[in-house]
Amino acid sequence: MATNAAQGRWRAKNRFVKTQLNIMARRIVHDDLSEIARVLQLRGKAEAVAFSSFATKGLLQYATHNEEARRLLEVFVKSWYRDRDLYG
Repeated sequence: MATNAAQGRWRAKNRFVKTQLNIMARRIVHDDLSEIARVLQLRGKAEAVAFSSFATKGLLQYATHNEEARRLLEVFVKSWYRDRDLYG
């Protein structure tokens, strides 16, 4: 854990561009984020979360004008709702 002083410095430095996201997640989510970071040569799980958000947003935007992207998005959404208890 970071000290209170270190956390304060981080918050002061990043207050306009970042907020902390402290969440409890299942081990599978942590393992998946570690794998994403390793495979894509990212800087760690936090960057894997940012990339996952970026990729999802891109897929949502692309699906508005591309049938294959729309189909893939529908498959992912249906799969998520079917399996969400594994991840949530």
